[in-house]
Amino acid sequence: MSGLIPQRFVEDLLDRVDLSELIGSRITLKKAGASYKACCPFHDEKTPHSM
Repeated sequence: MSGLIPQRFVEDLLDRVDLSELIGSRITLKKAGASYKACCPFHDEKTPHSM
């Protein structure tokens, strides 16, 4: 399966990186219970959606 990212690499990356911190450095995240919400950076939205 040439061209696919190995699953082990993905798992290792997720163990090392805090995705909410990474995404939050680019867009505004709002805490919603145990999750976060944000407006899509590619559309002119007014209401945040769950991530």
